[in-house]
Amino acid sequence: MKFGVIVFPGSNCDADSFYAVRDVLKQPVDYIWHQSTDLKGSDCIIVPGGFSYGDYLRTGAVARFSPVMSAVEEHANRGGLLLGICNGFQILCEAHLLPGVLTANTGHKFICRHVNLRVEHTNSAFTKACSQGQVLRIPIAHGEGNYYCDADTLARLEGSGQILFRYCDEFGNLTQEANPNGSLANIAGIMNERGNVAGMMPHPERAAESILGSEDGKFVLESLVSAMVKV
Repeated sequence: MKFGVIVFPGSNCDADSFYAVRDVLKQPVDYIWHQSTDLKGSDCIIVPGGFSYGDYLRTGAVARFSPVMSAVEEHANRGGLLLGICNGFQILCEAHLLPGVLTANTGHKFICRHVNLRVEHTNSAFTKACSQGQVLRIPIAHGEGNYYCDADTLARLEGSGQILFRYCDEFGNLTQEANPNGSLANIAGIMNERGNVAGMMPHPERAAESILGSEDGKFVLESLVSAMVKV
């Protein structure tokens, strides 16, 4: 399985994602510059975190129009795997590859710390290495991670199993106190109806080795490899 990591001006987690794939997962990976339309034969594309184009206008709004995004959209439409992390999640929502928007955190403060996530189901390419209800400890680092969508969209997400992760306490309980940014229904990560495109605000690539304080991010990353091996 080959990965591609998109690099925008202002990306700051591209190297983290690259390292996690190459040195932890032991999978081939290439950087893909934002002005390129060549995805270099990648099976899975990672749109990493950071501050693409300085977050001008609003997060992800400019990156959404980068030349590379036309190729990313074609990749997704063909059924290729696509994971947006933090700013990458924001970009995928701006590009309408995922529903909803990410708005300013409740309290309007940048938050950088570990949080707990509850795995909502394992019937996806992004969670198949997890267990139902498993609590993952993974860091966040964002100022605009407050997920919102309208009532009809939320109902569809709930009904079709598109919610992958929710913020929770250490026991898996969904509480207001465990929700770091005010996200609707404690949502931390979702996928599209087809199940090949996902976005999440927490950073699994920053929790891929014990030296980082948690290895729980590996469950997400290894799920992608497992999904492709099965194919």
